[in-house]
Amino acid sequence: MFTEASSTSIESQVTLISPSLTRSDCESQSLPTGGADPARFDCQEAWYPVHYIEDLDKTKPNKFTLLGQDLVLWWDRTVNGWRAFADRCPHRLAPLSEGRIAEDGLLECPYHGWAFQGDGFCDRIPQAPAGTEPQTAQRACVRSYPTAERQGLLFVYPGQPENAPQVAVPIIEPMETEPDGWICLNTFRDLPYDALTLLENVLDASHVPFTHHQSVGNRANASPVELEVVESGKPGFTGLWQEGPRRGSLGSQHTTFIAPSLMWHDLTSKQFGRTMTVVYATPIRKGECRVFARFPFKFASKLPAFLIKLTPRWYSHIGQNSILEDDQIFLHYQERYLEAEGGSANFAKAFYLPTRSDRFVSELRNWVNQFAADPFPGESLSPPLPTSVLLDRYHSHTEKCRSCRQALANIQRIRFGVAIAVGLLWAVLPLLEFTGLLGQSGWRVGLTTGLGLVLAATWFGLGKLERQFYQGRAVPPRNRPERRSGNRS
Repeated sequence: MFTEASSTSIESQVTLISPSLTRSDCESQSLPTGGADPARFDCQEAWYPVHYIEDLDKTKPNKFTLLGQDLVLWWDRTVNGWRAFADRCPHRLAPLSEGRIAEDGLLECPYHGWAFQGDGFCDRIPQAPAGTEPQTAQRACVRSYPTAERQGLLFVYPGQPENAPQVAVPIIEPMETEPDGWICLNTFRDLPYDALTLLENVLDASHVPFTHHQSVGNRANASPVELEVVESGKPGFTGLWQEGPRRGSLGSQHTTFIAPSLMWHDLTSKQFGRTMTVVYATPIRKGECRVFARFPFKFASKLPAFLIKLTPRWYSHIGQNSILEDDQIFLHYQERYLEAEGGSANFAKAFYLPTRSDRFVSELRNWVNQFAADPFPGESLSPPLPTSVLLDRYHSHTEKCRSCRQALANIQRIRFGVAIAVGLLWAVLPLLEFTGLLGQSGWRVGLTTGLGLVLAATWFGLGKLERQFYQGRAVPPRNRPERRSGNRS
């Protein structure tokens, strides 16, 4: 489903921040993810990634919605760590994400200036008369969620906070057990379909040659995909594609699903070394999720890693957004058609799945049904969104990505400067010719004219690049006319 993204350092340290959690707490992981009930998976009782650390702004509150719960993420300098609060002040329910980090480092409400410590307790109420302390009341507190930092991601635990230190944070285990030699590329985006739809799509390896034809796939590589489920249960499942992609030329591919939101494909080949496709699917609300796509590599040679490190993160994100948009529109509609047919509970009748290429899709849907793991039970999808919204890049990625925001601002500044240069050149050129300051030499006139044309072309080229930060392409590469070789009869 994906190809290259961008590099980031992999942090092996874990930081847990909550009034009830300490570093030693995280070593005691005695509760299973999803709760203690062996017959039910509680989606609240799990850790979810909400942001890459490098994209968070320590100087202001950051918004996120997890499982329909609006959160505010903010940097608590008193402990040098990230906090996650319910995004509403207990006073008049104003969003704290619209507030600021006050001079003393506390989170301040924008409405009346109530300020909160990192544990959620109210530190001050400016309107309270001297000698009274209403801020000490329990009702003045904000709900604080446990947080953890692992492998460059900030995780939040939306369930019972006392369970958080006993539940494992889902990480890429091969990078933890064999830490040397990895280079990891990353991207993310808010997608207009459910987390389960995303996981189902990425688990389905057989769609790549067709959906992503001419981007990261090729129809010529399509062949039977014989998938096998090796182990399955409440924690998730593992699987094997013995032949592997590209008609077996790369070796066997191993697949792991760690409930409720993490999966990866793991492939080792002589040509490329070890490559992984890792996806976290974080549910935002019904019909919307955030994908964190990670691509750990251990290359057989040093050259690919060197070349990848030279690629700007923002440039890789443009390419990754294009690949995501190969699926974007039809997945948005597909899950609505499935809902109309009865949803996951009726997937076996709604879908016709005659081959083993759909084995992992069936296993995921069976897992949802067996353990009542729908994160939004009883909720319905909204009406379909227009194509312009489905292909929006700015609000789903650019404004939330530090590298893409900075790149866009730089491109706009450069383009503005080029526009001024073009305008001045074309305004001054006739005057120079009229006054004879260019002389009679034709090459000088030609050089000046050529410079103007180059600047104009640069302006148009930068404009085309700028648009890629705002909107995706309407026609995916697979639907473009293909060139035919040979003579027509």
